[in-house]
Amino acid sequence: MFGDRLPITIEPYKLARDAGVIEGDIPLEKCQRVLDALASEQGHCHVRLEFDIDPQRIRFVRGTLKGQLQVHCQRCMQPMPFEIDGEFLLAIASSDEAAANLPKQYEPLIVEDEKLELLPVIEDEILLTLPITSYHDEGECSVTSEMLVSGDVEEAQPETKPENPFSVLQQLKEKR
Repeated sequence: MFGDRLPITIEPYKLARDAGVIEGDIPLEKCQRVLDALASEQGHCHVRLEFDIDPQRIRFVRGTLKGQLQVHCQRCMQPMPFEIDGEFLLAIASSDEAAANLPKQYEPLIVEDEKLELLPVIEDEILLTLPITSYHDEGECSVTSEMLVSGDVEEAQPETKPENPFSVLQQLKEKR
């Protein structure tokens, strides 16, 4: 196990062989791809990666992410806290062909040579854990549901049936 800092590159095949564990914190400011989805770069994410080999001889990584992030409320666009608590299971594959043959419980992690840059993998998992949309609770948001209504609701008009484009043909047929 490593200290609080995560390594920049790892050797996943070796870690899986040795049943290695990597655990540490990553500052959000280092996750450039994630910052676009966040309201603030303040904070960190705690990462734990357990490497092993399953009974089918598949090398895998079981990971967890935990952290407190700031995302934008989609109603008021103000920052709001979001607790990230995710788990993932990745199988280490040497190619796209090998990844296509993995059991369904695994997501593929393509490692073409012995070393792997760790940050992009963690960024991917953080992005997959973030909500698609986020909203404050109704009482906590500065935008109320009444503010979301756009104008008066008009009474529904009875639907008029659109003219059939083949009505001319029907009229010609009836003339015969």
